[in-house]
Amino acid sequence: MTSFRAQLAEQRWDDHRFYHHSLINQSLHFISACTFITAYLVLWVDPAVASLMAWGVAMTSRQAGHFFFEPKAFDHVNGVSHDHKEEIKVGYNLFRKYVLMSLWAAVPVVLLVQPTLFGLLIRPDGVEAYLRHVGIGWLLLGIGAIAFRTVHLFFIHDVATGLVWATKIVTDPFSDFRLYKGAPRRLLNGERMDHPDDVAAA
Repeated sequence: MTSFRAQLAEQRWDDHRFYHHSLINQSLHFISACTFITAYLVLWVDPAVASLMAWGVAMTSRQAGHFFFEPKAFDHVNGVSHDHKEEIKVGYNLFRKYVLMSLWAAVPVVLLVQPTLFGLLIRPDGVEAYLRHVGIGWLLLGIGAIAFRTVHLFFIHDVATGLVWATKIVTDPFSDFRLYKGAPRRLLNGERMDHPDDVAAA
């Protein structure tokens, strides 16, 4: 258990120090964390709505922070290149995220073209029913993405690494809330980077 907690702390720290330099990114992660925590509560009542919240707001804001605002030049704070960080990333690096978000965007398109998904679903009666199908599709995509990468890590690393990463992903909203709750205030005060000496890399 001690080893598990140590590995979890290490993965969290690596993720924070390598991929969250921008205070815009941190602020978007705070918004994402608040939305994900709310979605976790809604999940017990209405999984489709919870998934629409998680993917429509939490994931889009979270990944927008990484795609558009996080520096991708040499990381002067940690002394490593962006390519090196991408190579050692345990979970979804930017390339894998591009693939994942492409699948996310494809779900509503597929369900618009094939509302019954070749007879597997009841034909939606109106926009709300269609959105519920999208929500469930996104929920299955999220579960599948976590399961796929977890099992993949079993083979390229070990079982412990996969289980630790899966635990990290599921509990990230709570950790991000604690880590980044001060970011919006700092951003409004005119700060842009968590480490001012790394502004040149932005």
